[in-house]
Amino acid sequence: MKDILTKYIPERAVDATFELIRSNQVHLKIVNQRVTRHGDYRRMPDGRHIITVNAGDNKYRFFVTLIHEIAHLVAFEKFGREIKPHGIEWKRTFQRLMLPFINPQIFPTRLLPIVANHFKNPKASSDTDAKFALALKHYDPENDKHYVFEIPLGSTFRLHNGKIFKRGNKRVKRFECVEAATGRIYLFNPNAEVELLRS
Repeated sequence: MKDILTKYIPERAVDATFELIRSNQVHLKIVNQRVTRHGDYRRMPDGRHIITVNAGDNKYRFFVTLIHEIAHLVAFEKFGREIKPHGIEWKRTFQRLMLPFINPQIFPTRLLPIVANHFKNPKASSDTDAKFALALKHYDPENDKHYVFEIPLGSTFRLHNGKIFKRGNKRVKRFECVEAATGRIYLFNPNAEVELLRS
């Protein structure tokens, strides 16, 4: 298991992360990229804890996602199944589990202060913290994806499912975008990853 973790998370985090996996009896599954989520946690009817995380070349994203999911397991075991999935019990658990890792041996100097700030009040998804998501993106392999907030007003873009939209104005937190085929307006999270179409 440690050999596998070394491929996916920062090297200095491997031993402590392995201990978290072992002590919480986690069955870790690493799967191909899913568009809708970075990871998930499930408790099976037989009591097994299964955590699934998307494989990827960004060790920092994988690591934060893995600890995020372990925090779900630990919070549910400690506080019961009735708590909100991303409520205060989960946030405090996530902060406590991450705290030993928020140091320059694990995260690069330019990423470390952004990680520390994110964990003052962690979000349900790292993608909803625009500054954190953008900082993590710097460690992704080169690709042709852009965030919706980076796309110029009036430009068109394509989603992973092939649908094409035109970017409109920003509402309070999200962007109005018009689907080309239907004219319907959809609200997009600023950090939705899309392919900018050149006109």
